[in-house]
Amino acid sequence: MKIGVLALQGDVSEHFLATNEAARKLKLDCALVEVRTNKDLKALDALIIPGGESTTMYKLCEREGMLNAIKKIKNIFGTCAGAIMLAKKVRGAETGQKTLSLMDIEIDRNAYGAQADSFSKKLDTKLGAIDAVFIRAPKIDRIWGDVHVLAKDNGGILLCEQRSKSSYYLASCFHPELSSTKIHEHFLRSLV
Repeated sequence: MKIGVLALQGDVSEHFLATNEAARKLKLDCALVEVRTNKDLKALDALIIPGGESTTMYKLCEREGMLNAIKKIKNIFGTCAGAIMLAKKVRGAETGQKTLSLMDIEIDRNAYGAQADSFSKKLDTKLGAIDAVFIRAPKIDRIWGDVHVLAKDNGGILLCEQRSKSSYYLASCFHPELSSTKIHEHFLRSLV
């Protein structure tokens, strides 16, 4: 399996570590590559879009001419800003902010406040308990279609997935790469 990690900003090295460890635990052969240009997207089985700043991330992808190629990738895992990038609707979007518009979710950008309001908490998920790290985190307010919720807290959806015959998307409002490999393992299992 060839998996790319969008390496324009965010927890790139942490996603590499978590994905490699998840693959080791599952005894899967994975090749991970940093994705910085359109050329890096060729022949990927999956893409991980890390956290960062969603507006800036979109603009960087647009500048590099990567958006159409990203939309063609059948398996995408987005964390924090990556989840915002996957969403079809964004509350609190900046003027002119766009997304990949791939997943049937409405997400509230910066729902948990500013960077200074970051926190961690134990979160019960359908994949088991996780120490979830929230850094200027969004919250998923609404889902439709065939989106399946994997974790909720105080009425907000924090982890969900959407499968169709040809694609699989996983969106996390928190940063699983900072505390666990459970969600990366789930993503890898979905690819085999």
